[in-house]
Amino acid sequence: MTKEYSWMLGPFEKAAEANPCLVPNAVSRFFCPVQEKELGWEAKDVFNPAAVVKDDRVYLLYRAEDHEGKYAGTSRIGLAVSDDGLHFTTMPEPVLYPEKDEFSVYEWEGGCEDPRIVETKDGRYFLYYTSYNGKVALLCCAESTDLVHWKKHGPIFKDAMNGKYKNLWSKSGAVVCRQEGDHFYPVKLKETYWMYWGESDIYAATSDDLIHWTPVEFLADGADPSHSFSQHDSRCKDNDEVARVLLPIIRPRVGNYDEFLCEPGPQAILTDAGIVLIYNGKGDNPERLGGHDTMYQGGQLLIDPENPTCLIARTTRPFISPSESFELEGQVMPTCFLEGLVSFHGRYYMYYGTADSKVAVASAPQK
Repeated sequence: MTKEYSWMLGPFEKAAEANPCLVPNAVSRFFCPVQEKELGWEAKDVFNPAAVVKDDRVYLLYRAEDHEGKYAGTSRIGLAVSDDGLHFTTMPEPVLYPEKDEFSVYEWEGGCEDPRIVETKDGRYFLYYTSYNGKVALLCCAESTDLVHWKKHGPIFKDAMNGKYKNLWSKSGAVVCRQEGDHFYPVKLKETYWMYWGESDIYAATSDDLIHWTPVEFLADGADPSHSFSQHDSRCKDNDEVARVLLPIIRPRVGNYDEFLCEPGPQAILTDAGIVLIYNGKGDNPERLGGHDTMYQGGQLLIDPENPTCLIARTTRPFISPSESFELEGQVMPTCFLEGLVSFHGRYYMYYGTADSKVAVASAPQK
């Protein structure tokens, strides 16, 4: 792994003694309230976890798939816990999943996918996960005080701008946080919370309550694209003469490890150098990637906290790449897909999905 710039987190080293730290489990059973039958909810694949520290233990909220249905398995969110950040014990049933409720129109039968998590100082946890109904993926929010029982709030953009983005394909919400000890708390910049999200380009969104979010747009009539705004800006008032479109923070780069797709990883971290965002890049160059058509690898961004839509720096090389057998072969192409990051006992632990089939961990010293 490379460490390109002083502002980067890391360098990270894969924990060979523990990896993969989560694998599918054909024994655990769950009664699906939609299908009204018992099934092996994590028998097929487990991957792409969120991570948080609670009561001096590391908790993973991971995506698990069964063998049922037409989308290569319905996804549910399971919960695992560890005393050392490396070895995990899983709960026998999922904690967030499709039900016969008002949210099934978004979640069935693809399921609940790819969570990210933040916590607040008053003991609340906000989980940002992707719902998939077979037609569209929507970034959704759920809230909990114990990580086990969750209240769903539905798609985070459904009320923004009179529903302009309620049906927009959206994924991967990484909220800007400040680290305090072993905890990452959402922090307001310019009097609002910020999130980075997207699949292909990476965009921004703002919120007052961590539940309802508004995508950041820019004026598409020739105005300076750096003049971005959200619901907190007077320029966001309705004006039929001005076209507004989403403002990309970054886009894929031709000829690089992220030439096909960019997608946020864990929560973004406000540091002395700026906002550091770990992200996932999908490349598409067989010659450079050792004969593989595509590959997911990890990069990092540095963003200006005074203007959270302004990129300061971006890695030119991945800092983590597939190399182990369980990262190279599985449900999908060679993949290290980064989603969970905690501070624990003086180190960073980063959790990632491997080939959409298992979960692995890498760690790094803290500066």
